[in-house]
Amino acid sequence: MINLRFFSDLSETEKEKVFYKKPAEFTKDIPKEYLSLALGATLYMPAIKDDIVDVILKNKYERLTSLVLCLEDSIPEERVEEAEKNVIRVCIEITKALKENICKEEDLPLIFIRVRNTEQFSRLLNQKEVFEPITGFCFPKFDSNNGEEYLDILKKFNEGMSREMYCMPILESKNVIYKETRIEELIKIKNMISKFEQYILNIRIGGTDFLGLYSIRRNMDNSIYDICVIRDCITDIINIFSRADNEHTISGAVWEYFNSNPDNRMLKPQLRRSPFREHLGQDGIEKRKYYVERCIDGLIKEVVLDKANGIIGKTIIHPSHISVVNALYVVTKEEYEDAVAISEAQKKGAYKSTYNNKMNEVNPHLNWANKILRRAYVYGVLNETQNYVDLF
Repeated sequence: MINLRFFSDLSETEKEKVFYKKPAEFTKDIPKEYLSLALGATLYMPAIKDDIVDVILKNKYERLTSLVLCLEDSIPEERVEEAEKNVIRVCIEITKALKENICKEEDLPLIFIRVRNTEQFSRLLNQKEVFEPITGFCFPKFDSNNGEEYLDILKKFNEGMSREMYCMPILESKNVIYKETRIEELIKIKNMISKFEQYILNIRIGGTDFLGLYSIRRNMDNSIYDICVIRDCITDIINIFSRADNEHTISGAVWEYFNSNPDNRMLKPQLRRSPFREHLGQDGIEKRKYYVERCIDGLIKEVVLDKANGIIGKTIIHPSHISVVNALYVVTKEEYEDAVAISEAQKKGAYKSTYNNKMNEVNPHLNWANKILRRAYVYGVLNETQNYVDLF
């Protein structure tokens, strides 16, 4: 069993080699501004799976730090009751393991339940003591029509609990994506959640549902940012929810590919050979080949674009995505040193970076710097000679 810390599978020697500043240990009790950045690669699992307890208690997937047990779209209508019972069984078994010291709370990943609708969520109130081991809930199709009801139920859920449960609203409904209603709807949602701020861990983007509303399914060569109608919506979500004076962490849309026939791909792989060869030698060449064959090069590109737009965290549907996504959130030493210099500057103004390649301006870069330092606490900072591929 391992503590909840990114890359905790590495030996101390490996950590010393890779990290200038190691990732910190954390639990769901750390301040929300840190926890909201700490989900990393969030694995969605249908709640009817029979090995969920093993995934959680036996560290079945290395480096997994957060997961969602889904009671919604991944569950056929006729199996909803079975899925609900399985979620309750899982929570009871985790509670038992904690009481019997089989595991510690800090050993557990962050666990969320994606409920089906407000009616189902309200029914779960009848057994709310069962859900003590989890971190919170995901609310699908969240908008101004159902959002306040979801949040009122969550407020009741938190009454008498030993710690507050968080929620992650998922933006994926017609009112959010349709152009004629989008901005008004997003502002309504923003105003509504402001009354429940303490419970909102992050905002999730339901890319698959959005695509479905336009009869689109992106292929393995397309980033979500290549799909114009989705890109435009993501732009507005960022504009409304990522303003530094009242910023919410936004998590990126799911990448749904995990295997392919390379001969069916029309475009070249999106990964350079040199970083893999220079850092990992022949093993790196083989690793790159593995990622290309499984379309993970597309995932890597998309996470890079997520980060460029201020999005941190990614919904995933396959364990092969975990290490790659989490590695890409590690802070480089250059980012870290720039952030420290900006945050510790004794006076306003612009100064040349110690790397002699950019200008650091205290006023416009301060919010960025503070967010980088929070990310560095959670994911760590790479040594000067290290690269993301060293953690893939």
